[in-house]
Parts: sequence; structure tokens; C-alpha cells
Amino acid sequence: MNLLLKPIGLFAALAAVTVSRPAIAEDADQVNDRPLNLKVVPAFPNIKWPADATGVGEGLIQDVRPIIITGAGDGTNRIFVATQPGMIYVFPNDPAADEIRLFIDLRDRIHYRVPQENEEGFLGLAFHPKFKENGEFFVYYTSAYNNEADRHSVISRFRVSNDDPSRADPASEEIILTIPQPYWNHNGGTIVFGPDGYLYVGLGDGGSGGDPHGNGQNLSTLLGSILRIDVDRRDPGLNYAIPQDNPFVGRSGARPEIWAYGIRNVWRIAFDRQTGVLWAGDVGQDTWEEIDIITRGGNYGWNLREGMHPFGDRGSDPRPDLIEPIWEYHHDVGKSITGGNVYRGQAVPELNGAYLYADWVGGQVWALWYDFDAQRVTANRPVVKKGAPVMTFGEDDAGELYYATQEGGLWKFEP
Repeated sequence: MNLLLKPIGLFAALAAVTVSRPAIAEDADQVNDRPLNLKVVPAFPNIKWPADATGVGEGLIQDVRPIIITGAGDGTNRIFVATQPGMIYVFPNDPAADEIRLFIDLRDRIHYRVPQENEEGFLGLAFHPKFKENGEFFVYYTSAYNNEADRHSVISRFRVSNDDPSRADPASEEIILTIPQPYWNHNGGTIVFGPDGYLYVGLGDGGSGGDPHGNGQNLSTLLGSILRIDVDRRDPGLNYAIPQDNPFVGRSGARPEIWAYGIRNVWRIAFDRQTGVLWAGDVGQDTWEEIDIITRGGNYGWNLREGMHPFGDRGSDPRPDLIEPIWEYHHDVGKSITGGNVYRGQAVPELNGAYLYADWVGGQVWALWYDFDAQRVTANRPVVKKGAPVMTFGEDDAGELYYATQEGGLWKFEP
């Protein structure tokens, strides 16, 4: 998601926000859960996915799996959609648009197998805040491998082509960071620029089930964390720099890239473009899905806690050093959260200030409002009761919100 830059002073103030009080059971009667009277309509009804996205060209029928929807923040009013197999497409941000172009094809360097290993592939895209001037964008993907011991997540920089600024140059790749992954699942994958201009990276705990390596509570590994790095500078031996106000800089045995930890499989993270607050949907294990407000140095409890509950035989009761989610829902409701964005557009005033999120399995979509002063959820209102699996949400440059479903649908909200 491309974000408008905000003053660093605002960001510093927000870093001190504490979120500890959850929306607990006795508050339930105070939460507005009435369905919202909104329409969900195709956002770009004339756009047709090309054969290389649907598999028709190879005699296959496959889901497109749009994984990112975003603008580039460069004043051109375009929509970029990336797919999990590794293609990024671009088209005008116009409901009447009927032409879609390939921006870049990265399938030759990506490991992607569905349905066997459906959490790998192309997972993240972020345009540099100065993309208009420097033509730089960043991606997160699972690198191609034959031996599972060679499985890695890769964060790379690319640039647009000198010959055609509407296309990216595949040969321009500069690898910023590689992260070993012990298993195929729980890769996280969101990369997003914050209001401070730094790149934030959402990583899962490494996979399998129950966090068998204890990565969520281990500051010596990048896994199970949200990272914050400076891609405009380099420290010795690195292709990036460590911001010196990161919370674990100088702490023995801790990776200084870490901004927050105790994460299971965050899908997705997004900054509120008005307030600068960082929101996250963290996918649950056995029973609970959760929504978190991410703060500097925060420990979000995995694998001691799942949602607002102890996890497993060694689970923990609430503790002052473990930040509780602001909201959770049970697997009777849905089984895999898709975190979204806080709505700051103009087209649907009924959604102003709401955090939109969904469930991948059930296809439900909700709008959630949170009172930061009272530290409680005031409303969690259904928008879609059941639908196709929701892969991702995204914003255009004006803050209008979209979401994508697994088969390739691109949707928007209307009053």
C-alpha cells in the first residue's frame, strides 16, 4: 500500500501509544454489530485477466490470486495488481478501463506451487515514497529452490525501465535481504513504507504448527517479527541500514531490525494514512483470529497466547509485557483473517475511520471502529456475510479501498 508521508514528529508520538486493554466479553453488548447497508460492486468490470494469469494459455484453469492492490503515489492515477505466481499488472484507475498491461514478470525466480504450498510465491510489493523521481519499488517473494534446505524469503529493489517507464526492468533486481525459512507456510509477506519513510516487513514464525522453534519469542531471529529498515542507506556488510531508534538496537542477542515481535503469521499490515497507526491481522492457529495495533518494541504474545487466550500446554495468562489484540474472533466465525486498511477515502462516508478486514475461508468482510481514548472496539459491522476467499485489501492514491478475491475479482464499496 502506498502511503502519504507524514511528519516524523507525528510518528514519534504514535510510537509511544500503548494498547493493552482488549475488547473483552463484558464489553460485547456495547459493540455495534449491525450489518452495514453498503453495496459491493466490481471495481473494474471491463478488465479481463490475460491468459498467462488464468492459465488458459497453457491449457489450465487456475485462480489468479491477486495478492496486492495499490497505487504508485506518482501522480499517474494507476492501479497495480500483483499476483501470487509472480506477475505485476498495471491499468488506469478508471472504472471504464478495459486494458491491462504487464508491468513485470518475475515467475522465473519465484517458488510457487498450489495447492501444495499455497503460502509461498510473490507476497509483497511497495513503491518507494519517491517513486516518481527514482523509479524504485520493492518486492517480497519466495525464491526458487530445489532442495527445501535452500528455502528463503527475498526482499529486493527493482527499477522501472529506462526505455519504457510503464514497464519495470527485470534485470535491475538488487537483493536487499534474504531470510531463511524452515517451512513453506507462515511467510507473512507484507512490505510497506511507513510515515517515517522506512520499510516495514511483516514476517511469520517460520511455519509448521505451534511455532516449534519458538521463533515468536526469540529476538535473535527475524522470524515472528515485524521489521523496520532503511533502504536508502547502507550499514557495513548490509544492503540496508538499521534506524538507530529501533527498539532493540544495542541489545545483546537481539536483531536490531526488529520493530515488534510475538507474531504468528501476520496477513496483512497497513498504516492508517491519517493517523500513522500501524494495524495488523494475525492469522490464528487452533481457535482464534486477531487484530493488533502494532507499537514500537511490542511483544504480541505468540506462541504463549492465541488471541486473548493461553496457547497450548505452556500458554500464558495475560501479562503486562504481552500486548493483547484489540479484537478477536472464533473459528466458528472464520478461520484465516485477511487484514485490511483504515478507510480514508471520500466515496463511502459511512466507512470513515473503519478498519476493513475479512476472512479468507468464509469470505466475510467487516468494518471495525476502535476508540483509542477508551481503548475499546465500539463497532464491528458486517459488510459481506459470505463470499469468495478474500486474498487482500488495497488503497489507491486517493485512499479509496478495494479488495481482491482468490479467483481474480477486484471489488469496491459503494453507499
